[in-house]
Amino acid sequence: MKASPSVLAIVTDAFGGRGGIAQYNRDFLGALVETGSVSSVTVVPRQAPNKVVLPQGIEQMPARFGRVSYSAAAIRTALLRQVDIVFCGHLLMGPLAALIRRLKRAKLIVQAHGIEAWKRPTCAQRAALESADMVLCVSRHTRASVLSWADMTPERVLVMPNTVRDVFVPGEGSPTRAAFGLQGKHVLLTVGRMDSRERYKGQDRVIAVIPDLVAKGYDVHYLVVGDGDDRERLETLARVLGVTERVHFLGAIGLESVVDAYRMADLFVMPSTGEGFGVVFLEAMACGTPTLGLAVAGARDALADGELGTTVSETQFVPVLVGMLGDPKPDPTALAAVTCARFGRESFKASVRTVLTRLMEVA
Repeated sequence: MKASPSVLAIVTDAFGGRGGIAQYNRDFLGALVETGSVSSVTVVPRQAPNKVVLPQGIEQMPARFGRVSYSAAAIRTALLRQVDIVFCGHLLMGPLAALIRRLKRAKLIVQAHGIEAWKRPTCAQRAALESADMVLCVSRHTRASVLSWADMTPERVLVMPNTVRDVFVPGEGSPTRAAFGLQGKHVLLTVGRMDSRERYKGQDRVIAVIPDLVAKGYDVHYLVVGDGDDRERLETLARVLGVTERVHFLGAIGLESVVDAYRMADLFVMPSTGEGFGVVFLEAMACGTPTLGLAVAGARDALADGELGTTVSETQFVPVLVGMLGDPKPDPTALAAVTCARFGRESFKASVRTVLTRLMEVA
């Protein structure tokens, strides 16, 4: 492979996309060009709903929604360009990425995020992943899952965790508290989609415990950021439990408002049982807000096994939550510093350079 290879990214979404997978793709591909590890990146997305200014060195093709249309566009793009590395951003697209890799005699990187890789995939997806020169996993749990069903040497399967953006930094949360009328309250926060297919995120678990917290004397309010088709069920749960005045559904809000929400919260809590990683934990801690999650799946990596955030079993979730409500909020600057030292952009870019070096050494 030449010293400055060209990359073709086959992704569900990246620039202009939404959610954790899109953000990871943006971070990884952006780091490739920022570090000078590659000469160019061409992105072929399935969807790109938001307008965005692309980083220098990255070109993104128009989104293609249909499977046949997308596959044809990806192959046509590959045939018209120099492609030295194919980056497959989701196991679902593995067979297409593997085909393009063969057509271009290129290297193949497959990205494994979470639940899509925890169970044995289709034969075609498995064959595509096993043909990859390198598989990147966002957590140790995902890596162990891949190795449980894939016939690959462990050296080809690496852990490459998410990073946290520079916009997430400590700041004054009092103005936002005042705007919501929450001065002197205990404020809990969850940021995440309310998708009926992703009920594992646990917003309902938090809502369910609010009556008990109030009975113990805590004047608690719960902010829920995000949207989706499961919102109505969660709103109904809050009504049934009689806590509608304490549960505030903020919907999908802008980036600045999300940062403000992190800063004003006393505790970020997401008792998820199915996170591939959980970048929202990093965002909260980078803003100086303590976090609580379950010691399950990829959340253990984001919370550094309890070194940065608090991890508990499902049975201990409620008593630990009660205990944390009684604790003073730690120094935001100190928590942000250790979070960014471990998961910040510079650390992430160093890992990207290492990945490319290892990839180029593969025969």
